[in-house]
Amino acid sequence: MQRSLLRVQPYDHALIDGRAVRQTELGPHTAIIDGDATSYAIACASIVAKVRRDRFMQRLAKRYPGYSWERNAGYGTKAHLAAIEKLGVTPLHRRSYAPIQRALEQLGDF
Repeated sequence: MQRSLLRVQPYDHALIDGRAVRQTELGPHTAIIDGDATSYAIACASIVAKVRRDRFMQRLAKRYPGYSWERNAGYGTKAHLAAIEKLGVTPLHRRSYAPIQRALEQLGDF
């Protein structure tokens, strides 16, 4: 969240969909649980974010074929997890995700 807010500086006040983030200083913000259902601004931002994510996943699928990124929207589906076992971990996989940590440990890369 902090990286995202740093990219859109300056801002007066940020609306965040979800619980309050306590581990970092985000500046002036309001966290709204289930914000996309109660805030028009958050709902609109959510749509934009999902469209951008889907387009990004389509590009990833072309760059790293075999991971089913064009269909899984970045979630660890069975097909995606099987591809990680078969094809390995890409530089874009999130290292904090437990299945990626396990795969890296098996490869001795962690």
